[in-house]
Amino acid sequence: MGDVPVLPGFHPDPSICRVGEDHYLVTSSFEYFPGVPLFTSRDLVHWEQVGSVLDRPDQLRVRPGQAGADGGIYAPTIRHHGGRFWLATTNIDQIVDGHLIVHAEDPAGPWSTPVFTAGTLGVDPDLAWDDDGTCHLTWSDPFGGIAQATVDPFTGELTSPPRPLWEGTGLAHPEGPHLHRRGAWWYLVVAEGGTGPGHAVSVARAPAPTGPFESCPANPVLSHRSTGSAVQSTGHADLVELADGSWAMVHLGVRPRGSFPKYHVNGRETFLAGIDWVDDWPVVVEDRFEVPPAETSFVDDFAGPALHPRWIAPGVDPTGFARPGEGGLRLAAGRAPESREAERLLAVRCRDEQWTATATVPHGDAALVVRLDDAHQVCLERVGDAVAVRMVVGPLDQVLARTTGVPADAPLAVRAVDVAGEPGFRKGPDRLELGVVEDGDVRVLASVDGRYLSTEVAGGFTGRVVGVEALGGDAVVSRVTYTGGAALS
Repeated sequence: MGDVPVLPGFHPDPSICRVGEDHYLVTSSFEYFPGVPLFTSRDLVHWEQVGSVLDRPDQLRVRPGQAGADGGIYAPTIRHHGGRFWLATTNIDQIVDGHLIVHAEDPAGPWSTPVFTAGTLGVDPDLAWDDDGTCHLTWSDPFGGIAQATVDPFTGELTSPPRPLWEGTGLAHPEGPHLHRRGAWWYLVVAEGGTGPGHAVSVARAPAPTGPFESCPANPVLSHRSTGSAVQSTGHADLVELADGSWAMVHLGVRPRGSFPKYHVNGRETFLAGIDWVDDWPVVVEDRFEVPPAETSFVDDFAGPALHPRWIAPGVDPTGFARPGEGGLRLAAGRAPESREAERLLAVRCRDEQWTATATVPHGDAALVVRLDDAHQVCLERVGDAVAVRMVVGPLDQVLARTTGVPADAPLAVRAVDVAGEPGFRKGPDRLELGVVEDGDVRVLASVDGRYLSTEVAGGFTGRVVGVEALGGDAVVSRVTYTGGAALS
């Protein structure tokens, strides 16, 4: 596998399917709108986002503010059957309604309005069809183990009572089930051990999708727990058969850095491995594929008619407040300058260990924000000609630096700097430096230890995003840049 994700930055719980030569992959999105980013690839290594599955308000309900943090969309499954793409997932804010199922003839959309599978309390639904066309819905039961029922995927109506399917190997939290058929066997791939340092992938097999399942004698088939690997928390995997008959696995992992106990900041990312079959059991080959660093840098002048699919917003549909066009991006008024909860933050995932982001806002007051949630964020706030660096960590809310006389066309800038080569103990994963661009360089106003915007401090299931929000009134953003790797000096 190496240390390089195929989808860096907050792309957890991957699910994959193949149609002909093309592979399609989706990941969790939690409280961010649109939901369930969708990618395509021919070689499994280079992925292009073609949109998001849940991109309309009638498909996805999420909540803004700290109350909405880590809500929304949990682990999806994507499959292709009967000439249609199918996706099942759970909106945790509607968990009592059951899992949601949508379908589309074209993966780029439009996807259907969701139907819900009443009576299936839990998360992480999977869809699989047997030879007679029966659709099996499999999910993680909150009371323990993996559950299953048959379902009409067009209506969401269960066609059998839910029943226990497999209890797992004895590790904590069996979840993320995926059913696959290979030859005479049905394979049940699950995540166990919790989505943290103990995370693992386990496999069972049965002669039918309904079981009975026997555990692989080599379980867990993948785990990096208690190892020195730079990638940790490996788990929540899905399998895919390639066009040449070989198999591959996608799974999540994190890249913690800094001093003990180490910190990961960009969330759970998607990694790729190969699969061999030995005695009809899958064997993970982590170095099967050579994965180069993904191209993450971009410049957006917002001249097109629609937002690029990379843009997301916590708890609200960004198309309702961010309108690109000639002259730049028009942002409707977001939070008041004194408020700390994002109302209309337009953001992108942070995807690199080192990066620089800038935002040019020639009209209106605005903030450039690095955020894990509303209680863990650092902001560059410009009001008039004054720019302040503000940091929020739990109940603490403090202005770290302030300057005045900043021209309206001076870009705001934030960069993440690797501190691995710097001396000293108790180092965080990186250093965040915030300031304004003057004559091509960043005049740093303040810098902060990146551990305070890490999952180990904030908790939760997401990763850092960086974005812009209009403060108090409307604003115009003429350009946003994101540069991975080399940073502005």
